[in-house]
Amino acid sequence: MNLVIVEDDINMRKSLEIALAEYEEFNIKSYKSATEALKKIDENTDLIITDINMPGIDGIEFVKACENKYDFIIMTGNATLSRAIEAVRLGVKDFLTKPFDVDTLVEAIKRAKIIREKTADKKSKKNEKKEENKDFFSTSPNLEKTLNLSQKAAKTDASVMFFGESGVGKEVFSRYIHTHSKRSNKPFVAINMAAIPANLIESELFGFEKGAFTDANATKIGLFEMANEGTLFLDEIGEMPYEIQAKLLRALQEKEITRLGSTKSIKIDVRIISATNANLDEKIKNGEFRSDLYYRLNTVPINIPPLRERKEEILGIAQKVLEDTCKEYDFKEKQLSQEAKNALLEYDFPGNIRELISVVQRACILSENDEISSEDLFLEARSVKKDVKNLEKELICEVLLSVDYNKDQASQILGMDIKILNEKIKKYQIKDK
Repeated sequence: MNLVIVEDDINMRKSLEIALAEYEEFNIKSYKSATEALKKIDENTDLIITDINMPGIDGIEFVKACENKYDFIIMTGNATLSRAIEAVRLGVKDFLTKPFDVDTLVEAIKRAKIIREKTADKKSKKNEKKEENKDFFSTSPNLEKTLNLSQKAAKTDASVMFFGESGVGKEVFSRYIHTHSKRSNKPFVAINMAAIPANLIESELFGFEKGAFTDANATKIGLFEMANEGTLFLDEIGEMPYEIQAKLLRALQEKEITRLGSTKSIKIDVRIISATNANLDEKIKNGEFRSDLYYRLNTVPINIPPLRERKEEILGIAQKVLEDTCKEYDFKEKQLSQEAKNALLEYDFPGNIRELISVVQRACILSENDEISSEDLFLEARSVKKDVKNLEKELICEVLLSVDYNKDQASQILGMDIKILNEKIKKYQIKDK
């Protein structure tokens, strides 16, 4: 099992390395920061064990940056309940409160391995389903202007910049424009500037030649070349380092790029769509964003209103997500109760559509009934701190679901005596499928 340890405290990091090295089944790599880890981890990684409080990119941001590619165990000394809930919703497999002994860590690793093996097929189907639903829309009067502008932009080759809060669907609209453009049969390539370490962005965009820098063991093409004749989506463009902005501007003006470590120019034909939730006017005033690049990218500005201004869409999206989740997991048809519908309509959804989808999917999976209640939506925990017992109930439900309600297997995964598990199932009124 390939493990990665990410811990800024060198003593803690080395202690974990030495302790886990005693187990032959573990192959271990360790890094002092999430930034360093993001450069090195690959598809062979089975599990990442990371501290939550680290300089630079913290544990939660690290999990987000990995975009569900890896399983995580988080180590923490002082995480708040809200941070714990956020991590649970991101799919973190386990929490270890410092200090802990090695046996506790090993048991957590083994639980994560069992859950991974049990849910591998379902996770694959889930990812396929997400890809199928990239262009799903539910319309509202406030969204009509956005849709109309996107349709017009799709008929041209002009640069488009989307403005809007996180989770409103900026990448969805970008894919929509690409799909309905003359470039639709060519690549759509996306990069999130906020998720890539600053020192890696240049090589990601432009590529590099073998020997261009340490660890450049082979030539790698960049995203511009990958997107040639298609569309390159630059998400969170406001987070692009200032020194890279000039190189991006030159690439757009000259329609050519140069790989790191090379002097040869490569012609490119790429349509650029960018997006931001930042105030770029303010960044320009503060000298953090180039005005010439801004005008180059902002040929067609399109604003996507937040979900709280598009209430008419909420129930339509929720129902579609509910139907898709039931099909995905072979559940009987489930419905939203009137109280659940009211709760969805009353909630502001600061995370917008991304949060709505997460809320409904989790409620569908964890609810024991054919009707989703307002309690199943777990919205209160997003507004105020809620009893940590709810997290325990969620974890037990998820594990039971992953092993088809086999209590013996569930007790092994949870590291919990079968009698205690039965008591908790009775206490939380968790019903068999």
